Order: sequence, then structure tokens, then C-alpha cells
Amino acid sequence: MTAKKKQILLNAFNMNCVGHINHGLWAHPRDQSHRYKTLDYWTSLAATLERGLFDGIFLADILGVYDVYQGSVDLTLRESIQLPVNDPLLLVSAMAAVTQHLGFGVTVNASADAPYIFARRISTLDHLTSGRIGWNIVTGYLDSAARGLGLESQIEHDGRYDRADDYLDLLYKLWEGSWEDDAVLIDREKRIYADPSKVHAIDHRGPFYRSRAYHLAEPSLQRTPVLYQAGTSGRGKQFAARHAECIFIAAPDKSAARAASRSLREAVVAAGRKPEDIKIFLGITVITDRSATAAREKHAEYLRYANPEAGLAHFSASTGIDFSRYDLDETITYGKSNASQSATQIAQQRGWTKRQLLQELAMGGRYPVIVGDAAAVADELSSWMDEGEIDGFNLTRTVVPESFEDFIDIVVPVLQERGLYKTGYEQGSLRRKLFGEGDRLPDHHIGSSFRR
Repeated sequence: MTAKKKQILLNAFNMNCVGHINHGLWAHPRDQSHRYKTLDYWTSLAATLERGLFDGIFLADILGVYDVYQGSVDLTLRESIQLPVNDPLLLVSAMAAVTQHLGFGVTVNASADAPYIFARRISTLDHLTSGRIGWNIVTGYLDSAARGLGLESQIEHDGRYDRADDYLDLLYKLWEGSWEDDAVLIDREKRIYADPSKVHAIDHRGPFYRSRAYHLAEPSLQRTPVLYQAGTSGRGKQFAARHAECIFIAAPDKSAARAASRSLREAVVAAGRKPEDIKIFLGITVITDRSATAAREKHAEYLRYANPEAGLAHFSASTGIDFSRYDLDETITYGKSNASQSATQIAQQRGWTKRQLLQELAMGGRYPVIVGDAAAVADELSSWMDEGEIDGFNLTRTVVPESFEDFIDIVVPVLQERGLYKTGYEQGSLRRKLFGEGDRLPDHHIGSSFRR
């Protein structure tokens, strides 16, 4: 009996700004990313993604600016390298109103928002989306963000994760433990909306956060949002093994993806969970058309607008290294930094020079680029799934909205014919759709231990 093929999970990778990953393409005459300030831009995109049966839209965010490269924000502003950038959470209600199934993975910095307030905000969105909200947990890595928040510099790398562990414990108490499942009665005759005996104040006294409070929102479908996390540094992996359900990785080739995937699943098992308790997503760029020749021509066209130096400025901020100070073939010192350690791992292992980095960033971003017709793209995505041992992709945008429309109209039907992609949505919450089980955190997840 032939084993059933593993179906691809798919997020649209986006950000509430002009330039996200593939920098420079905002200048392309067909690109509409400058319309990010309008609701119609986002509601139209959400409807398009749901037509393509995407599992979700994954919204990145930062709270600072990229000022490491050349010690300024000049290039950042000229090329709109994630600046200006607007709040991602405020997009969700509008996109949810025009969709029924699309999930929303929203990035919020755990170092910046008070957990008591953040808990209500996420519960509100889980209610308004009927259980389609996910949270991408980040701890920040930009000194510019820390300064904006009133600090002299960013908190030390591992210390940020120590704080985030405490932050999550407090959130679990609010989301999972404050209200019992049957607390809300809505009994008009007895005039009891909620049973006071089943609503409890939490008392959290952790190493970094303290709170004595009732959760302000009644229980939502998922209670705790689907928990996303990116980062494969030693401490980041430890954090992911304890909390994450969906993990976003970056890898230049399939062997690197496989090594990262195996390492993450081993860490999850060591934390007392099952390897299938996480879904691993790889960042990838796809440029496709009706023929291989047309796809290559489109790729060449895009390259004329892409800006590798802008991608290098983005990478400078991620690593804390000002690459403008290096000659093209000079050896770069990749030391341990207080920025994003996972961002430097591959570059350090391969000893990439500035010239090699610029070649890697030809499309303005550092994720693998697949160019071809539908069959070639489907072959390559399937190969990444098998050889990289991943569960799906965060599909980056190039020219908006055509890159997503091309994928949906050209690639999705072929993936469906091969049994690699769903032909319809399952019912239920985002968690149920992704994992095929319940709406709530599974019983062996650390968050479930805070239930009453």
C-alpha cells in the first residue's frame, strides 16, 4: 500500500511595510507594496490567499530601525528596508472579516508589551477571528529598538529568552487558568453572565514579571494562540522546544534545512514532547510563469530592480556586523553577537565574504529562490519537503500582488494534482487545521499545566 503523501503547509510571508525580504522590488512598475497603508491592499490580499487555500499569512515586525550598515539609516530610508513600518495586529480584524479560514501569525515582541495587556489583545483577536490567531514570539535583537523603549542597549541574548520564558508562564496563567471552561453561562433568567466561582485571579511572581489579576477576556476558542517562533540558536532552540508549535527556519540548501529540522525535533523530544508536535516552515522565494522560459525572463526582469546592497544592510542589522567596512573579498569576522545569532550561523560556517553575500542576496533577500514553470517549482518544493524534512514554507513576496497570484494560479493546481496540497479547508481553529486535533494546546504542552 502506497503511503499518503505529506501535504505542504503554506504561509504568505509579509510585513506591514513596503520592503520586507526581497529588497528593491518596490521600484518595479507593477509592484503595489506602497499601498500597504490602505485596508483594501490587505483585504484584497487576504481574499486572494484564501482563494489559494493558504494556511495563513505570517506577519513579521520590528520595533527599531536598521542603522548598523554605514552607521546610519540613509540606505534604509532610500530603499524602504522595513521602514516605515506599521503595526501588524491592526490588520487582522479587517482581513478576518473577508475570509473564513485563513490563519494569522502575528509578530509581537515579548520584551516590549506588558503581558497582562497583550493577553487581552490576543484573546480579542482569537474571538474576532473564530480561533484563527497565532503569535510569532520574538524577543528583539535591535539596539535601535531598545533605545526606543528607553534602554541603553538590547538585553543580552540569552537573557532575553529567560525573560520570555517568564512572560509565557504568566500568559499561560491568564489564558489557560483564569477562567474555567464553563464559567460563562449567559443565563438571562438568573441574571448570571459568568459564574464568579469559576473565574480566578492569577498570582504570578516570576523572576522578571509579577501580576495579580483576572484575565479580562472570557475564554476564546483556542485560549492560547498557535505559538510561532523563529530562531535556531542554542538558547532559542531550548525556548522553541518548550513552547513553539510552528518554527520558522532559514536555510540556504536542503542539507542545512535537514540538519536544523532534526536538531529542533530532537530538542522537542528532549523537552518531553513528540517530534510531530511542531511544524517547521522554511523561508523561500518562488518566481514562476506558464513556461520555463517565461519564468527565467521574469526572474531576469526582477533582478534588474532588486538591490543586493539593501539586502546586505538588512543582514547587517540581523548580525550586528557593519559589512560596509569590509572589502569585497576580505575575511569577515563572524563572532558571537547580541543580535540574532541564528542569522550568522550559516554565513559563519561557510566563511562568506562580502562578495559572496552580495551574490546570495541577488534578489535582495537571503532565502532560496526557485525559478521555473509549475512542474519545476512543484518538483523543487517536494524535494525541499523530503530532503529538508520540513512541513511547509513561508512564501516571501517579490512583486506584489502578482507573486502570490502567480503561485496560486500556476503552481497550486499542479501541487493539488500531485496530492501535495489540499483541495479544501478543514473546519475549525487554526490549531485544528494545522495539527488535525483539538482547538486547544495538547495536554503534554507546558501551557496545559496551568489549567484548572
